[in-house]
Amino acid sequence: MRVVAALREREHHVSVLLESDFARLFASTQLAMRDTPDALVVVGGDGMVSLGTAVVAATGIPLGIIPCGTGNDLARGLGLPLRDVAAALDVLCAALDAGPRVIDAVKLTLGGTTPAVPQEKWFAGVLSAGFDAAVNERANSLRYPRGASRYILALLIELVRLKPREYRVQLDGVELVTKAVLISVGNNVSIGGGMRVTPNALLDDGLLDVLVVTPLSRLAFLRIFPRVFAGTHVSDSRVTVHRARRVRIESAGVVAYADGERVGELPLEMEVQPGVLRVLAPRDTPTESPVW
Repeated sequence: MRVVAALREREHHVSVLLESDFARLFASTQLAMRDTPDALVVVGGDGMVSLGTAVVAATGIPLGIIPCGTGNDLARGLGLPLRDVAAALDVLCAALDAGPRVIDAVKLTLGGTTPAVPQEKWFAGVLSAGFDAAVNERANSLRYPRGASRYILALLIELVRLKPREYRVQLDGVELVTKAVLISVGNNVSIGGGMRVTPNALLDDGLLDVLVVTPLSRLAFLRIFPRVFAGTHVSDSRVTVHRARRVRIESAGVVAYADGERVGELPLEMEVQPGVLRVLAPRDTPTESPVW
């Protein structure tokens, strides 16, 4: 309630949404947005940011983020203070006065080409559909350790089961059939608390960075993996990055994650929607130098 008290001290009218589970919170938040508030502010990690993105994308309602979770990857990409509530509040209030930053979001559709009931979702960061998703699922099942260390432990556990899968990927209608151990689709740079999986992705360029890692041994994977924290893994010959606005991914028995949340099994389609997400973040966040 520290965030609520601080916003009220700054003379903002605040309505608090608290529920016993995520599904109920999502429903009550959707209902609250019908009153068109000045902003929706979420407090937590990437899970709460995912909820906020799904609720306000394409509505014009700004999303404020007080990052205090495990990964905080979208907050990191936006240049927000991490795990410092006071500093994050200062940035939030400054953005309320100055106006939001406009970034892209991604509309995702689960199911086949003509599913009986298409399931549409939104994400703003990175979608994982391979070994990276398996690591995410494993990490979510672990209670300890916290932060990036949890993802490293999950990676080591899943590395024992590492095997390539066959994928059919469409990039703006151009088909790619390949075997791969890892596929990530990034609107943002990082996953797992700072792993720069798509290091050259930009939040506002209207494109997705599609990272494909072709089959390699466990030892080779372990040699490449430490480079993901600097984003220099993309220079390896077994790593390819494509750019597209529309992406479709098919592979049997693969579960996808987006912004750290489980979205369901492949196939899925996604399309970047330029400028549909307004965020309470600095407009002049420095753009990092490209990594090659």
